[in-house]
Amino acid sequence: MFKSYFIIAYRNLLRSKSFSLINITGLVLGIGCCMLICLWIYNEVSYDKFHKNKDYLYQAWNRGTFDNKLQCWNVVPDPLAAALKDEYAGIKNTCRTDIRWFVTAVGEKKLSTKALVVDPSFLSMFSFPLVKGNRETVLNDVLSIVITEKMAKKMFGTADPMDQIITINKDQFKVTGVLKDLPLNSTFNFEYLLPWKYYAYLSGNEDASWKNNSVNVFVQLTPNTTAAAINQQIRDVTKKHTGDKEDTEVFLHPMSKWHLYSNFENGVISGGRIEIVRLFGIIASFILLIACINFMNLSTARSEKRAKEVGIRKAVGAQKKSLILQFLLESLMVVTIAGILALIGVFLLLPVFNLLINQELVLPYGNWIFWATLVGFILLTGLLAGSYPAFFLSSFHPAGIFRRTFKKGHGTINHRKVLVVLQFCIAITLIISTVIVVRQLEHARNRNAGFSGDLLMYHWNNPTLNNNFGALKNELLSTGIATSVTRTASQLTEPFSSSTSVKWRGKEPNDNTDFERGAQDEGLITTAGLQLLHGRDLDLARYPADSTAVIINESAMKAMGFTHPIGEVVHEFETDYHVVGVFGDYIFGSPYEHTHPMIIVGAKNMFFNIIHMKLAAGGDVVKQVQAAEKLFNKYNPDYPFEYHFVNKDYELKFVDMSIVARLTTLFAVLTVLISCLGLFGLASYMAEERIKEIGIRKVLGASVVRIISLLTKDFLVLVGIALLIAAPIAWYAMHQWLQRYAYRTMIDWWVFVATGLLVILISLLTTGYHACKAALMNPVKSLKSD
Repeated sequence: MFKSYFIIAYRNLLRSKSFSLINITGLVLGIGCCMLICLWIYNEVSYDKFHKNKDYLYQAWNRGTFDNKLQCWNVVPDPLAAALKDEYAGIKNTCRTDIRWFVTAVGEKKLSTKALVVDPSFLSMFSFPLVKGNRETVLNDVLSIVITEKMAKKMFGTADPMDQIITINKDQFKVTGVLKDLPLNSTFNFEYLLPWKYYAYLSGNEDASWKNNSVNVFVQLTPNTTAAAINQQIRDVTKKHTGDKEDTEVFLHPMSKWHLYSNFENGVISGGRIEIVRLFGIIASFILLIACINFMNLSTARSEKRAKEVGIRKAVGAQKKSLILQFLLESLMVVTIAGILALIGVFLLLPVFNLLINQELVLPYGNWIFWATLVGFILLTGLLAGSYPAFFLSSFHPAGIFRRTFKKGHGTINHRKVLVVLQFCIAITLIISTVIVVRQLEHARNRNAGFSGDLLMYHWNNPTLNNNFGALKNELLSTGIATSVTRTASQLTEPFSSSTSVKWRGKEPNDNTDFERGAQDEGLITTAGLQLLHGRDLDLARYPADSTAVIINESAMKAMGFTHPIGEVVHEFETDYHVVGVFGDYIFGSPYEHTHPMIIVGAKNMFFNIIHMKLAAGGDVVKQVQAAEKLFNKYNPDYPFEYHFVNKDYELKFVDMSIVARLTTLFAVLTVLISCLGLFGLASYMAEERIKEIGIRKVLGASVVRIISLLTKDFLVLVGIALLIAAPIAWYAMHQWLQRYAYRTMIDWWVFVATGLLVILISLLTTGYHACKAALMNPVKSLKSD
């Protein structure tokens, strides 16, 4: 019996080649898009799931009130790790970590590499597999280093890296272990591990200040301990150790939420990347639904052609359930073919998709769960797409069919019209949403950054460069390579640190404004092209006292309530800084948020991590960089020349939003394409069904334009209804989405008008082909059988 079902299904596919092609193409696009999105979603939700202790691992966070808001941050004091482990019974282990960049050298090979400085407990808490070495002892020695396989290849090629020497800061580190390369879905990202004791070795003592929030602390709970119970116990641990001088609370953030739930609002989780995951999950569902709607519509539209088949089979004794099974098997056959083609398409297009999203997704061919999920997905899609046509076609009554009383459903409202409206509601909502996402991205990109990033280059500082900075700066300026050079605490576009300890004349006792902090030696305003509003920049040559001077941004001036800020004193960390200048706000954090108050202090008690230089305008940038490289190599021979341009760094702030914009654009186009495939098929069927009517109308004098209008107006009405329904839905959804950004675009009326006109035009072109073909057909051909 099943064999006959498959034979009938196969014959029906071949009998209606055009409809089969449209159905399969729509399903291939729908299933393929769904598979790509699901691969991305799976990668996002699987972050850190490979750790054996994942259910017991947490990160310590701080919570405190600043700018009259309860805020959270994930850098905490260094001594917190020991206090948590020693003082609370439910905590099994703790680990401090800190990301650092070092120049690693093996012989003449010198590379700038990314280190994670950790306590030895790191490898017992986290399940990063060791290829070589003893997990319990690899980080015991102060000059031990554990490298990844990728790092081993970079430094040693094919040679065995164990017990080899890597030089960092002129210190000789022995390779005591080799880690497998980190999984793509890991929160941690490093090339090698260094022991935390190395910090004490460098400075002579460990920084154990409870006032300095500068490290990450991870916690492993015992199996019988709950995070809620521990959070109650550890909340005031910082206050306890500082005598209430630090008004912050400590809480634990579970590993399961690190990647997807990183945003906090008023002290509680408010989302994060999970919002993007949900968005694309909804998009994937909608795309698949549209593809299934196409199948339903085209299957039921051809109901008259299958009606006599149903009638005959019922007349000879076929039961309704056998007919339902027949039509479901036909649906499953079509979906299976589409699923196989979609899998091939995903395999071929995955490298392009990876470039689009800047990731390295792979198809997990060796995972049986993947294949089980794919089969289940195809079965579910087949049942979803085929259920309605199966029940619809199997419900025909044979007596009605053979008495010519069979109704094809041309009423004012029928299921096909409802499904077409639903399809285009989804497509229009997605188009409008895509336009607004792109506009939000461009709105932020076009925002005045407040600095001149063109020709602004920076290089990481180090002790050798710092000692030779005067000579290096003089040569850069005298040779005409640069017009201005300065040292700073951090990159121009990245926050360095923040502080609520800033004091000034007239500050209210309960004022807890959080100030972003920076530092420079001199000449930053000229080098970065900042707008000087009041006073001057720091200038140590003319004003040696500028080592204790400060420049503030416009937001800081307003926060302090200064009308005439020059000469005012700003106090922080037992140092009085005199204000010498005010510069215009510039974007150093998120381009979607308002600029925070900022102070940039002078050189006293500061180490500068960055050298910024403004290249001379009008020159050959490549030659200027090459000339700068020679000077850096001259004054910094033990380190590689690694430069960066500030405008390139600034562009990185838009990467996540750019990926969202690219993906929504891609899937919006595919959604419209799938919808139009269905519309194309329906238009073809309707033109074929009304071919004799059209012939009679032409004989009676109807014009081609009138016939085209007759065949297309019904579809255009449906699209118009979809637009009226989708527009308010899209407006509300995007209005809510934009509320998360302090700096956001407007939702203009023309977006809806332009989307409506575009969809109407696409629909007209889609249906117009068959309408024109039918209208131009010779009526003799269409009426010759009568």
